[in-house]
Amino acid sequence: MAIDNLISVEFTDQELTRLGNALNEIAQLLSGKVINLTPEERKQYGSIADKNKIFVDKCKAYMEQNIDTLPKTIDKHEFDKDYKARQQMEEPLRKLLQLAEMLSDTKILLDFDNYNGSLSYYRYVKFLATQNTPGITSIYADLNQHFQSMGKRAKKAPDTPEAPHAPQGE
Repeated sequence: MAIDNLISVEFTDQELTRLGNALNEIAQLLSGKVINLTPEERKQYGSIADKNKIFVDKCKAYMEQNIDTLPKTIDKHEFDKDYKARQQMEEPLRKLLQLAEMLSDTKILLDFDNYNGSLSYYRYVKFLATQNTPGITSIYADLNQHFQSMGKRAKKAPDTPEAPHAPQGE
């Protein structure tokens, strides 16, 4: 029995198929309506803060109340389309961000459980290798190589890793 199991999650094949289909349906629905910016473009265009959204709202209201103040350089029809689409995207975006955060948080705990379980396995294999248990030396040698550089950095014995607070990478 696991000592430190922070989370226990299971998906059926049917649930994974439904999830995949739902995500594909969302992707198809958004196809041709959403943009994928490069990191440079994200920096260039940025995002507007809440106080700037209030500014945009006020300008829209003034444009509609005082049509004679609208510069010829602004296509009001296009401005209104962009404004409406931004409003329409806010709620689904909030929901998707919330779901993405929940998926990410769950994966973090699953990774943590797996990493700690793997460390426990490694330590037990190390013990078995010191007992000359048949067939264990090659397992230990294979697993131990993952800690060679860590041991050198920490100036510790290479086969006594210290577990990070969270697994690194994917």
